[in-house]
Amino acid sequence: GPLLMSESLIQDQIRLALGAMPGLCLFRNNIGMAERRGHKIRFGVGGPGGSDLIGIYRGRFLAVEIKTPVGRQTEEQRTFEALITRLGGIYVVLRSVDEALRWFAELSAQQDAA
Repeated sequence: GPLLMSESLIQDQIRLALGAMPGLCLFRNNIGMAERRGHKIRFGVGGPGGSDLIGIYRGRFLAVEIKTPVGRQTEEQRTFEALITRLGGIYVVLRSVDEALRWFAELSAQQDAA
């Protein structure tokens, strides 16, 4: 069968493609926990459900979850999505560069119309 690209490779490609878009700033949001001298240190925005990329577009908070074509959101990720959208942020799940570019074109058109 066809070789599926890893989530991290898709993430890198999407970050590069969207990184060229005017008015959009995205950061990789590594989520996890480290132990140092017996203390657990959590890192990343949003805890276990935090999105892969976070950023800002024309003053609005943006959360981007990257999935493979068959990947599914976890319950924690759906909870994070609900929080972001309830508070007026933008949350999106993207699975390819083409999908990312289509999504950004729609987003910028909506913002221009607003």
